[in-house]
Formats: sequence, C-alpha cells, structure tokens
Amino acid sequence: MDYKPLFFRIYKDEEHEQYSALVKDKNAQVFDTIDNQLLEFLLCRNPSLSKEEVIKKGLVEQKLKDSGLTKKKYGVWVYYSWKNQLIHILDEEEFIEVRTNRNKYKITQEEQDILSTKKIGIAGLSVGRSVAQTIALERIAGEIRLADFDSIELSNLNRINAPLVEMGLNKSVAAAREIAEIDPYIKVTCFTEGLNKKNLESFFSNDGLLDLFIEECDDIAIKIDSRLVAKEFGVPVIMETNDNCIVDIERFDTEPDREIFHGRLNKDLLQHAYKANTIEDKTEILSSILEVSKISDRMKQSIPEIGKSIRSWPQTSSEVIYGGAISAAIARMILLKELNESDRLYLGLRRFVDYQLIQINK
Repeated sequence: MDYKPLFFRIYKDEEHEQYSALVKDKNAQVFDTIDNQLLEFLLCRNPSLSKEEVIKKGLVEQKLKDSGLTKKKYGVWVYYSWKNQLIHILDEEEFIEVRTNRNKYKITQEEQDILSTKKIGIAGLSVGRSVAQTIALERIAGEIRLADFDSIELSNLNRINAPLVEMGLNKSVAAAREIAEIDPYIKVTCFTEGLNKKNLESFFSNDGLLDLFIEECDDIAIKIDSRLVAKEFGVPVIMETNDNCIVDIERFDTEPDREIFHGRLNKDLLQHAYKANTIEDKTEILSSILEVSKISDRMKQSIPEIGKSIRSWPQTSSEVIYGGAISAAIARMILLKELNESDRLYLGLRRFVDYQLIQINK
C-alpha cells in the first residue's frame, strides 16, 4: 500500500528522464500552479507589496531568471501514485516558508525551525487521524510515525474525515496519504500491523528517538506496553479521551520514575488488564484509568449498552476534531518546552459551556 510520493527535480537530467517516462506511461492528471506559488513566495518575502505591484515589477520573471531555470523546471514535480496525479510545487525550503507563513507570529520562525526537527509517533488512527492532520497542517513535526492495524469501515466515517473510496484501506496508510497531500516534505512512516511487543522499540527509536508519543489505541495491553517503552526511552506521552476531552500528559522525559497512568493501575489491575478480553473487563480497567465520575452522562448511559444495542464506545466527529486540535496544541507546547508537567486536564467543551451559562444566569 503506497503512501510515499515520488519527487522529480527535472533540472537534473536523470530525474527529467524518469519524469518523462512517468508522464508517458501513466497518463497522469497534471496540476501546475507554480506561477501562483512563486507569486505567493514573493509576497511573503515582500509583505509591503500588493499582488499587483509584484506582478508589475516583474518579480516572478526576475526570480526565474536569477535561478537560471525555466518555469517548468523550477521547483519539484510530485507524483501521487494512489491518485495518478502529478503536481508542480515549490522546492522544500520555499514550500515550507509559504505554507507556514500564516502561522507567524503565533508560531515564530525560530519555533517553526525547532518543530521541523521533531519526531512524533501516533498510535490509533481513528481519533489519531484528526491529531495527525492538525499536526501536519501546523507543521509542528518534521517526521510522523503512524501505527494502526485496522482498516477504515463505513461506521468509522461518523468521525474520520475520509472519502468513501478509502473504505478497506489501512487507517495509517490513509492518514499518511492525507499528510502527503498536505505536505509531501513531512517524513511519514507507517506501521500497518499496529503496535505490538515485536515492533514497539523500533517504532520509538529507529531512525532517531521519538520526541513525543500520542496514544489513541483501543487495546489496553498496548496502552500499557507502549507506556512502559516510552518510560524506558524517556519519551513524553499524550492521551486524549474524546469523551469530555480528558487529556493525560505523562512526562517520562522529565520524570523517569513516574508510574504509568498517573499510578491509577496497581499491580493486580495491571496483570488483569493483559487478560481483559470482554467488554466488562475492559470497562473495569478503563474506569480505573479514567474515573467514571468524570465522563459525560451520555457516555455513562452508553456503557451498559455496549455489546447489546451498540458495538463499541460511541464517538462523535465534533469531539474527535476538537480533541485533535487540543492534542496538537498541547503537543506543540510540550515540544517547545512551554508545558513541562505531567497532569490530567479536563477540557471538555460542555464543561466550559455549562460554566459560561451559569455565569450568564447568575
């Protein structure tokens, strides 16, 4: 399952030949907006000028002349095999400069440069896809590792922003393709078998240690094992439970002796967790981790219905998208050393709305 685009810098003879062969053989759909991208780049470099002034001054033509390249050879041609599309874009440095321009100064250039070196791992690509998409959009990582063994089903599409043609596609591959179509220069690696005891260490450490792990798995044993590896390597962990947006931050980087799940699972419960196969067993473990009193009333009503009138825990797209944004924002704070403590945060929108209504009605 392909998820990595191909790059052609056709001012290089060898890549020009490969590009020409691909165009001939694949009959790809071509998108070429390099004119507008160059214009945007020059507007970013000359923010006091209007678009009309940049055009009038001939700055695009001058840029091409200075490069010694024709318009067709400037930048990079990117081929997405899964769509049979060939897209002409700016080369990496200029592309990133334009694409992140509207982040400034909410994210400074110095911060953007720091974030571009960071490696984030995400396991569980239902809720995790929203997190991955937001991380890619803000470009708060230069590398993203994705892990999920499952494929997209029709019932997932109440919360996963995916087209119907992606049904049956591995969730990590689908997310990787989406990231590549947003920004092909972000390095993405997929673990399509999900996380397991055999690949956990390589997920965390191959090609450089993760700077942050975002855990959104359903499997309780993997939740435990991944934290134990994160603790071993000193990698901080975020988990967002989208019901009431409960966010757990575990700073194994700054607190190496910290107990997993904030110490909420004793040794007996940890052992029991590995054997939790039934809905009842899993609910017992998750209740210990999450605090039943803190989940929403609707979720409390849903739990007894699991396996009876519903298949699994209910999730809505508004909560998933909200949680994805919150998780990405917290990830950025951790990576920029703005948030340095372990904590459990209760950030559910309903809590804030109810509080505001109480204040208004006082």
